[in-house]
Amino acid sequence: MPPMDRQAHWQSTYAKKGEREVSWFQDSAQPSLALIEEVAPPPSAVIDIGGGTSRLADSLLKRGFLDVTVLDLSSAALKAAQARLGSVADQIHWLAADVTAWQPTQAYDVWHDRAAFHFLVSESDRAAYLSRLARALKLGGYAVIATFAPDGPEQCSGLPVRRYDADTLSETLGADFQLMKTLRHEHVTPWGASQPFQFSVFRHQPGPKTP
Repeated sequence: MPPMDRQAHWQSTYAKKGEREVSWFQDSAQPSLALIEEVAPPPSAVIDIGGGTSRLADSLLKRGFLDVTVLDLSSAALKAAQARLGSVADQIHWLAADVTAWQPTQAYDVWHDRAAFHFLVSESDRAAYLSRLARALKLGGYAVIATFAPDGPEQCSGLPVRRYDADTLSETLGADFQLMKTLRHEHVTPWGASQPFQFSVFRHQPGPKTP
């Protein structure tokens, strides 16, 4: 899907549906929050890719993370999250952008992505994403990436997805990202359906370059 069409799709989705009317809603941003705290104590810099209206940013602030950024294609989603947070929203950096075209301006200790990467079904989009990941994540920093598991849904929000296990995701990220941990998570949608996810934690650890 071209970037403009992708942006229009998510803008429409968040404009039409309330926070609890989307399948990915969580009252508590777990296991994301626990995995982030495990690898990077506050006040580490964290960016949440495709964060939308997720409550992860709220929880990170409460736990003392002082440099929190939320990036999402949909400005409608970000505005909804800001409205929920009220004056506290000013403590978070909000970026309405397509991660495959975004130009990072700082380096982060943690790159978090719950269910954004698996929408990138074209090789060119994945390559663009991985280029931004490598540029935006500090050396020694951690990427916490969650996708649908191999037995998870084949579509979400009317769009096709690419499913992964830890090994195939590791192969996709490449040798500069060392797999540190993986776990399976059964997400239950607001209407009671179960969606199998895999969460994997990678350390950005580029090896020596071949001459």
